[in-house]
Amino acid sequence: MAFSDWLRPPRHLAVLFLGVALILMATLAWLGWRLFQQDRALERQRVQVRLEHAADVVAAELNRRFEDVEDRLAVLGELPRSVLPDSAEQYAQMFCDDAAVLVLIEAELAVYPSGRIPYYPVADPLPDPDARSFARGEALEFRVRDLVGAASAYRRMAQSSDSAIRAGALLRLARVERKAGRIEAALQAYDSLAVLGSVAVNGLPAELVARQARLPILDRLRRADELKHQSAALVRDLNAGRWRVTRAQHEFNVDAACAWSDCTFVGDSTTLVTRRVLAAAAAWIWDRRATLEGAGRELIRLEEEPVLAVWHDTPERTVALIGGATHLREDWRAAVRPTLQDQRVSVAFADVTGSLLTAPAASGQDLLVTRTLADTRFPWTLHVASADPLGDFAQLAERRRLMLLGLATLAVFIAVGLYGVLRGVTRELEVARLQSDFVAAVSHEFRTPLTSLRQLAELLASGRVTSDERRARYYGILERESGRLHRLVEGLLDFGRMEAGAMEFTREHLSPSDLARSVVAEFETELGESDHHVEMTSEPTVPAVRGDSEALGRAV
Repeated sequence: MAFSDWLRPPRHLAVLFLGVALILMATLAWLGWRLFQQDRALERQRVQVRLEHAADVVAAELNRRFEDVEDRLAVLGELPRSVLPDSAEQYAQMFCDDAAVLVLIEAELAVYPSGRIPYYPVADPLPDPDARSFARGEALEFRVRDLVGAASAYRRMAQSSDSAIRAGALLRLARVERKAGRIEAALQAYDSLAVLGSVAVNGLPAELVARQARLPILDRLRRADELKHQSAALVRDLNAGRWRVTRAQHEFNVDAACAWSDCTFVGDSTTLVTRRVLAAAAAWIWDRRATLEGAGRELIRLEEEPVLAVWHDTPERTVALIGGATHLREDWRAAVRPTLQDQRVSVAFADVTGSLLTAPAASGQDLLVTRTLADTRFPWTLHVASADPLGDFAQLAERRRLMLLGLATLAVFIAVGLYGVLRGVTRELEVARLQSDFVAAVSHEFRTPLTSLRQLAELLASGRVTSDERRARYYGILERESGRLHRLVEGLLDFGRMEAGAMEFTREHLSPSDLARSVVAEFETELGESDHHVEMTSEPTVPAVRGDSEALGRAV
């Protein structure tokens, strides 16, 4: 069959519907994709607006925290000296171990909590006693070389009420005892010296000098375990800021103590780095004390670590809060944690170079809102991101699922409709073929009796049939063919009535054998002179049926 023939009705309707369906489905897919894109953009815009609002709220809360810190520093700057240490210590305890409060009064620097930094930018002025106080003992020691007399003179001076003279005498007594070979007596003198604590001796705290001097004596006595223990303890105390020393003094004494044992096991390296960063921040404040005016805040990098400095300067004193990376994470982010939870966001701080000071606020896929230094007057750039990015787009995912379900349902309906149309077209094609076959068969059936009627009518009309017997036989054939033609016409009418649903059947009890015999008898009459023969056999007992005898006979 040619393609053009195949496209004739009703097939062209199926092709047309298929094309329309495909165009419709493609259009729906494109519209769905565009809808998804627009919905995604609208959802991102909604989240962006929420984050912008959250960034403003967080920035306002941080600014309020800065103002609280500056106000508290201003209060400390106005307190009398008698209550200042306790108030500053109490305020400093509110922060983590990576923060400290500094108080600068003229040439003095106090750090709270005490011992928070390992060394200071400047040591306390510890005046040594007049060297002439020890002149008699030193003359016996160095000129006369009377060690016994020198020791006796130093012991008497060690009973002085002046702690500075007592410290100098004990130091010299220990030296004389070492020269005389009385090692245990020298250790006892150093122990007595250590009890004096921060009393100045040779410009250093007496306790530090005494403990440092004990180490070579313990090594001389081969008391290795005690030497290792005391050297490690000395390094720990130096790193913990037990004594007020400068950086040079601190490093010198640490190196001297570590010369007697392995110091790699002493203390937490992270804590030591934190303390050194704070010490560097204290030195930074100390160096700029003359230029600090009013209130200020600044983020600096010292020892390759970020440090936040907030200060308040008055004519009498300067009070500052310094803190490292842990202070930024635990104190400042913790200060706004309720706000972060309420706004469902996370924050991060970055310096002017863009380097993060805290953990990132968002991954590379998430929306991020930034507030720069110029926007907020903070010493850092503020990054704000959603704390639950998946939750923000949960409604979008739900709507997308619903839209996909609707599109899938519509696609199923289109597919089912297409299948129904194709199936209907196929059935119509089959019915058309059957109708064509039916018309051909009926035409053939009509042609046979009509041919016979025409031939016989021509013979009779022309007068060529002279015999009465032949005329009678022809008349019988005419009657039989007319009846056959009548039955064909009635059959067509019955077929039309059956198609229209208007056919009425008369149901009665019938014997199938008798019905078949009556049909065979009709065929035998029609086949009278032909060479065909019909044989029929039936069972003796065939149950009766209920039906229309004429319709069943026609069917048989």
